[in-house]
Amino acid sequence: MTPSFTERIRADVRVNRDRIRKLGPGIITGGAGDDPAGIVTYTVVGATTGFSQLWLLLLSTPMMIAIQNLVARIAIVTGKSLPEITTAYYSRKLSIVMIVILALANILTIGADLNAIAVIFHTISGYPTIAFLIPITALIAYLITFGQYRKIKKIFIAMTGILVVYIVAAILARPPLLTVLENTLMPHMKMQAAWIIAALGMLGTTISPYLMFWQAAEEKEEKRSIVQADEVSTDTIVGMVYSNLLAYAMIITGAVVLYGTQKSIEDIHTLTEALRPAAGAYAFALFALGIVVAGFLAIPVLAGSTAYAVADTFGWREGMDYKVSDAKGFYIVFIGALLFGDLIDMVPGITVVDALYYSQVLNGMLIPVLIGLALMIGNNPRIMGPYRATRFQNVFSLFAMGVTLLLSGVMVWQWFA
Repeated sequence: MTPSFTERIRADVRVNRDRIRKLGPGIITGGAGDDPAGIVTYTVVGATTGFSQLWLLLLSTPMMIAIQNLVARIAIVTGKSLPEITTAYYSRKLSIVMIVILALANILTIGADLNAIAVIFHTISGYPTIAFLIPITALIAYLITFGQYRKIKKIFIAMTGILVVYIVAAILARPPLLTVLENTLMPHMKMQAAWIIAALGMLGTTISPYLMFWQAAEEKEEKRSIVQADEVSTDTIVGMVYSNLLAYAMIITGAVVLYGTQKSIEDIHTLTEALRPAAGAYAFALFALGIVVAGFLAIPVLAGSTAYAVADTFGWREGMDYKVSDAKGFYIVFIGALLFGDLIDMVPGITVVDALYYSQVLNGMLIPVLIGLALMIGNNPRIMGPYRATRFQNVFSLFAMGVTLLLSGVMVWQWFA
């Protein structure tokens, strides 16, 4: 008996509802990519280079999708994380070097993100920034340590939706649409130090190293099978497109309001004040909400990716579904990363905007190393069998590696020239 039109519609709705319910790591990863470090970086990119890097952000979207899909595929096929595979098939020393680099970049970003949230609360209350660092850290540690992963995942996914405030801000800024479209579709480069540093910082926060480790670890924790690879691909595409749409809005807002004004952005407060013309009287509320939500979403991902990487390298039990007593090493690294982030914030002379921005430039210089490792693993028939990396994953991952290597080389050459 042929199903009626209404029955077919209901069946399609059920299928789509099931697909939405299965979305998770990719969306969380995409949302976490727009953390306070990302928010400041994208805004500073707009403020310093105008609309001239919108084409590079557009180009980074398939690169981002390819890389995240590649690491997710590796985790699903092998049931292992990147450090586990590196240790088993290559060298533990290589794994240790890799996680040391990752931990350094992550802790710098954690410190910057914690500082950004604390600055928001300082601006609201008038109390010193340092008074909020430990309470914020303790709250994040409590939520992760005594919560279950399934509950935490739902909270993270819900929080990603709040970041749409940045799209609202971009619309309120009323950008010149033809200029925006031209700069989005027509690639061009400027061989200037400021432009190169901005490009590297933008790619560093768009294709962040910690996101590669986090998604691989979470796909492993989801315990999906290879037949679910299409679900993972959809999840990743949705998360990465959403992430870059937010980034696109942030660059536009920064370009409209700040480019050519010579305004100095010293901290989050001066940033929101500078953006007030775009969002009107609600500027601080909009950006403060975005900073706090993005920070609470990203900091657990940063600390978690560090903890997963260290635990997997040394063969410790890991995962957010375990109690503290069952995975002590994992949780010690997690909380330790948060505490080291606090210590960085207590060093005098470091402004939050500088820490946020240049931590992403460091990430940009680390990207080609980690992409090269993922490509070696993804194309190794001993590891992946018949499920080796696809042509799309190889082409755009290699392209991302080439672009970041080129930008890093040009930047170093300009420093010493």
